[in-house]
Amino acid sequence: MNAQDGVSPEIAELDRIVARARKAQAAFEADGSQALYDKAALAAGWAIMEPARNRALAEMAVETTGLGNVPDKITKNHRKTLGLLRDIADAKTYGIISDDPLTGISEIARPIGVIGAVVPSTNPAATPANNIINALKGGNAIVVAPSPKGVASCEMLIGFIHTEFDKLGLYRDLVQMIPAPGSKAKTQRLMETVDRVICTGSQNNVHRAQSCGTPAVAVGAGNVTVIVDETADLQAAAAKIAASKSFDNATSCSSENSVVVLDAVYDAFVAAMATEGGALVPSSGASDIIARLWPDGHLNRSVIAQDADKMLEALGMAGKVPDGTKFLAVETDGIGPDHPLSGEKLSRVLALFRAADFEDAKATAARILAHQGAGHSVGIHTEDDSRAVGLGRDLPTCRVIVNQAHTFATGGSFTNGLPFSLSMGCGSWGGNSIDTNLHWRHFVQTTKIVRETSPREPGLDEVFGSYWSEAGQ
Repeated sequence: MNAQDGVSPEIAELDRIVARARKAQAAFEADGSQALYDKAALAAGWAIMEPARNRALAEMAVETTGLGNVPDKITKNHRKTLGLLRDIADAKTYGIISDDPLTGISEIARPIGVIGAVVPSTNPAATPANNIINALKGGNAIVVAPSPKGVASCEMLIGFIHTEFDKLGLYRDLVQMIPAPGSKAKTQRLMETVDRVICTGSQNNVHRAQSCGTPAVAVGAGNVTVIVDETADLQAAAAKIAASKSFDNATSCSSENSVVVLDAVYDAFVAAMATEGGALVPSSGASDIIARLWPDGHLNRSVIAQDADKMLEALGMAGKVPDGTKFLAVETDGIGPDHPLSGEKLSRVLALFRAADFEDAKATAARILAHQGAGHSVGIHTEDDSRAVGLGRDLPTCRVIVNQAHTFATGGSFTNGLPFSLSMGCGSWGGNSIDTNLHWRHFVQTTKIVRETSPREPGLDEVFGSYWSEAGQ
């Protein structure tokens, strides 16, 4: 312990990092303009999108985390960042952002201050970059707390950002990270001393973020269920599910974990899925898959986020499925803690459920959400839009993804209107304060200038007239 201030050397180092961030943020805000904030955000964006650096980050991520694959991480780094930069291009985050003559209220955008971002190992470059860009766009400084396996990627990313900052004369201390070795104590101290916590990752981290005493924006667990009904284009649905499930070896929280298929098209869908690289494991083989996927009650690291050949070998399926198999679809009807296939699998393994009709499929999806993943998202492949609306009206979910590859759609897409993000709020169902995709608005606050207006006080008849006519006075 440091006798002078009563804290350990590692905590004192963390405190110095936050102090430097505060100093840099104060200067950034004092010099602030929309052009400055935009320039800083673009610098961070180019730091990850420049092709040679993008590849280096992707290779480092796979090498150090053992999760995902390089081509898909390159795609993710590029598209997620490009989409985010598109989303924020015209966003006003400096000065007067609204001025309403009717209410007499003007709003001035203000930075939050220093952001503390807790990020996962599944996306050790893309998620920090997303948070960093949003923070800079709002005039903030940011300190990133990577997972232990994500440290090397985060160090590389921040090095690239500092190189871009040097070209523009921007303050390096606007973007920092907890230095290796990371620890829960350092992360806890960071969360307690910044102005806002952004947390993406394990539910343990989310709980700690939401109880640290600092305002926190955290996101919930994913466990995506997708319904395929009798009106769906089965070949298109199978192709989208295959592409989504296989992308980056299923590291995404938006990767399909269960598919519920109506009985009327079950066999036809299984055949369509086979043409897209999805191999069926009948229910008689489910117990062996479960034993190998959870050999000691925990997910098998030889299966998690691995290429198809490694996944098949670890599950004892090599040579038992067709060449070119991309993922396994395991038949099951069990849901809940005693049926692990109904939960998140972080691998190229799907649980495949059969439903008698749409209402049965909907009930199955509801049971899966009650077990795990409430609030995050569900999907449906259908030609009946009213069914999608019905899912949104009745299920505990913040997003219903319609006729799309779930992984590519949930976090924003160039073909839908959701904000590009790697962090999905899950509302009260997932224990979160937000029900939207994390985006730039969560990185700014506003001051309201309130002026007097002409009085607009209603009479009692105006307010209660319709009520009185029904219930009396």
